[in-house]
Amino acid sequence: QRHVPMITVVQHTVEVPQVEYVDEVVQVPVQKQVHVPMVQTQQRHVEVPQVEYLDQEVEVPVTKHRHVPQIEVRQQTVEVPQVEYIDKVQEIPVQKQVHVPMITVFQRQVEIPQIEYVDHHVHIPVQKHRHVPVVNKIQKPVE
Repeated sequence: QRHVPMITVVQHTVEVPQVEYVDEVVQVPVQKQVHVPMVQTQQRHVEVPQVEYLDQEVEVPVTKHRHVPQIEVRQQTVEVPQVEYIDKVQEIPVQKQVHVPMITVFQRQVEIPQIEYVDHHVHIPVQKHRHVPVVNKIQKPVE
């Protein structure tokens, strides 16, 4: 006797994990770029003229003074120059700060009701009118 191998089919229940995707909406802040001017300092060579003082010694002859006990008072007119000031009014522009409103855009979902039109076909009988010519025979006497 020979043994014939037999195939048996067995069913097993296997749990397969399901993948679930959850989306999260994250607000990203808007970054503005503002150009800021940059101040640069450069070195420059400036020639400064030097002042040289030359001293000359001059011999002054010595004079003898005699004191005379006489006091003399004289009046002398002295002209004093007057300084005149002229003012000029210079307008300085005033900087104003203006409030600029910021526009924020929101998205929201709105349900719009949909209208469905349903057509019903109704059969209406139509009466047909036919025009039938009527022939009238008239006898005319022949002479």
